[in-house]
This record gives sequence, structure tokens and C-alpha cells, in this order.
Amino acid sequence: MVKVKICGIKDIFTACRAVEMGADALGFVFCASKRKISPEEAYQIVKKLPPFVSKVGVFMNMLPEEVRSIAEYVKLDVIQLHGDESPAYIEELNWPVVVKAFRVKDVDDLYVIGDYPVQGILLDTYVEGMAGGTGKTFDWNLIKRDFFIDKHLILAGGLTPENVANAVSIVKPYAVDVSSGVETNGVKDLKKIELFIKNAKRGVVL
Repeated sequence: MVKVKICGIKDIFTACRAVEMGADALGFVFCASKRKISPEEAYQIVKKLPPFVSKVGVFMNMLPEEVRSIAEYVKLDVIQLHGDESPAYIEELNWPVVVKAFRVKDVDDLYVIGDYPVQGILLDTYVEGMAGGTGKTFDWNLIKRDFFIDKHLILAGGLTPENVANAVSIVKPYAVDVSSGVETNGVKDLKKIELFIKNAKRGVVL
């Protein structure tokens, strides 16, 4: 069954409700974003979460030692990188579980994936000047299983409660990652979160 990550968490109530609804992972954004949270705020949320929920930190173009310091303080399980980080950067980071995000414009964007020593790759939509959270999809047919990816595949970019089941049926990812797709006026919407998780895990075409 596909895993679900709810990203851009900023408060303990939303975090706990998302977990109760079946979220497998929660994402905390530590880079420039309207969803940015401080390490101190994230720590206060993380320490109240139940066991077996993955805590993911989202970073972009920060020094490896700064990323590591935040990850250790907050007690993150996974570091997710959304910038121009190189394979050498990831080796220097030396964190047990790393996910590298790639913005997909066409199939050529996928051929560098094998160079990265990471446990998972996240595919997001390419929008000029934006690193993620665009609310736009890309052509999921580019990553049907005839394109072999030897890593856990996480699908993001424009996913919503209405389209996630179709996305899962086409791509068959390890996990899906959503932020703006479960928001109303920029705020996490619990009804949308619940419907998104149900439809993602049901795995049928709507």
C-alpha cells in the first residue's frame, strides 16, 4: 500500500489529526517558504508524535553541517533535499535516510537520478523559479515502470484528493507527498487531508 506524507506541517493539532487519519510521514519545511517552521517549533511537535511516524525535514541549498544540526536537534528520521545538492553533498551530509527531489520538465530530467546515493527520489513539477509547492502536475506517463528507477519513488506535484488515486494507479509510487493540495486558503484542511489519504491508499482510478 502506498505511503502518504503530509508536508508543510506547522502545528501539533494538524500533525496529530493527520496521523490519526493514516498519514505515514509528516514534513517540516526549514527552507524559504510560506510553510517554513523553526527548528524549535518543529521539535515541540515532533516530541508529541506517536512512534512509527516518519519525521521528514525539507531543506534547500544549506550547508551540510547546518542541515545535520537541525535534523539532530528536531530528531528527524529523513532529510529531504529540494535544491541543487550534488551527489558529493549527500555523501558529506552522511545522514542515514535521504530523499532527493527532482523537478520534472521532460524525460531527460530523470537520467541523473542514478548518480545520487539516496534511499528515495521525489519527483515534483518543474516551474521556473519555484522549488516545490506549485500545485501543478507533470506528465505522470513519463515515469511509468518502463522507465526503471532503482530507488524508492515518491510522487509529488499538484496532487489533490481528486487526482491522487489516478496518479497512484499510473505511477505506482512507493509514496505520495502533498502540501498545497490539502490546503484551503493556504491553511491545512483536515477534510482534504482525510480524503487525500483515503483515496491514495485505496489506489483506484476515480
